[in-house]
Amino acid sequence: MTSIRFIHTADLHLDSPFKGMTELPKERLKELRDSTFNAFDRLISYALKEQPDFIVIAGDVYDGEDRSLRAQQRFHDGMEKLNKAGIPVFLCHGNHDHLGGRWVRFDLPPNVRTFGNEVTEQHLQIRGQDVFLIGFSYPERHVTTSMIDTYPIAERNDAIHIGLLHGSIAGDSTHAVYAPFTKEQLVGKQYDYWALGHIHKRQFIHRDPYIVYPGNLQSRHRNERGIKGFYDVTLEKGSTDLSFIPASSIVFDEIHVSCQDIHHANELLLTCSQEIEKFRSLNGAGVCDLVLTEVSTEVSEMLNTSTIDEWLRLIRETEEEQEPFVWVSSIEVDERVIAMQEVNAVTHSVINLMNDWSMGEWKEVVSDVYQHTKGIRYLEPLNEQDLEDIKRKASSILMKEMAGME
Repeated sequence: MTSIRFIHTADLHLDSPFKGMTELPKERLKELRDSTFNAFDRLISYALKEQPDFIVIAGDVYDGEDRSLRAQQRFHDGMEKLNKAGIPVFLCHGNHDHLGGRWVRFDLPPNVRTFGNEVTEQHLQIRGQDVFLIGFSYPERHVTTSMIDTYPIAERNDAIHIGLLHGSIAGDSTHAVYAPFTKEQLVGKQYDYWALGHIHKRQFIHRDPYIVYPGNLQSRHRNERGIKGFYDVTLEKGSTDLSFIPASSIVFDEIHVSCQDIHHANELLLTCSQEIEKFRSLNGAGVCDLVLTEVSTEVSEMLNTSTIDEWLRLIRETEEEQEPFVWVSSIEVDERVIAMQEVNAVTHSVINLMNDWSMGEWKEVVSDVYQHTKGIRYLEPLNEQDLEDIKRKASSILMKEMAGME
C-alpha cells in the first residue's frame, strides 16, 4: 500500500494585533506583531525543504473577518512559493476568517483548493494512491450547529480519506463551541485521519484513526503557553506516523524561579537572570511570567521593601539588551510554602477542599465575574491554565490573610 505525506496546520491567525501588550518597547512590540508571519514563514520554509505531497490548513488563516492587506499579501506569497514547488494546499476557512467577511480579495494561485460553505469532497492521486479530502468553510462567523452529519461515510477501502473540520467537541465549555461533534461521530465516518482546527492546544482526540488538533502556529497571549507548530504526517492504510514541528517565533510561558537559599537582592536578581537565560537558550524569544517559588519569610520581607512593579522594572532593564529578547510580563510570588508554616489546621482543610474542586465547581465560584453582561466581552473563555492560576492565587491570599489573623 502506498504511503502519503502531508503537513497538517491550523489557526495561523496572521496579523494578530496582540492586544494588551502595549507595555513592550516599540521595537519589541513590532517583533511580537510580526511573530505570526515569522511562524508562517517557518512553515513554508519547512515545506519547501521537505516536499510533502500536500498541505491541509484547517481554518483561521487570518485573525479577523476583515482580513488585512498585509496578511493576505504574505499568505499569497507563501502559497505562490508552494505553487512553484508543485505542492497542493487544501484550505478551509473557520470562524475568524469566514467567507462572509468584507475584504479586498487576493486571487490565490492554482495549487490552493479552497472548500466552499457546504461539505464537499476533493480528490488527489499520489503515486497511484487515491486520496479524498472532505471539508467545508464557514459561511459566517457563528456556525453553532453540528456539521458532521453532512460528511459522507468513506466508501472505498482502497482509498485514503482525510476530514478537515474547524470545530469543537460537543459539551466542551472551555472554548466557544462551533460546529460541534463527538469523537464517536468522527470515528464512525471511517476516515483515515481527521485534521481539526479551532482549539489552540495541540492534542490527540483519538488514535486509529488519528483525530488531531495541531494547535495554533504562534501563541497570541499568556494563556497559550509553550511551543507551537504543526504536524508532519506520514499516512497509509492502517498506519500513521506524526512528527511535531516547532514554528513559534516567540514563546509565551512561565519561568519558575526557586528562592531557596536566597538572602540578598543581588542573589535574587542573578537567579532570575539565570533562569531567563535557560529559557532563552531552549526557546529563543519569549513573553513570560516569572513565578517565584519556595519563598522564605526572609525573601518575602525583602520583596516587600519595594513594590513588585519596581522589581519588575529592574529585571526588565537587566534583560533589555539581551537577544533574542525575553519580555517579563509579570512577577508572581508563590508564598504558599512560607504561609503554610504559619496557618492553622482549619486553613489547611479549606485549601485541601479547594484543591479537590472540579473545573465545574471552580467555574461556579467565579461565575459572577464571567457571566457579568458588561465585563464578559473583555475576558477570554476560562481554560484549565486560568483555573490553575486562580487556584494558586486564591490559596496564597487565604494563607496570608489567615496568617495575619493569628
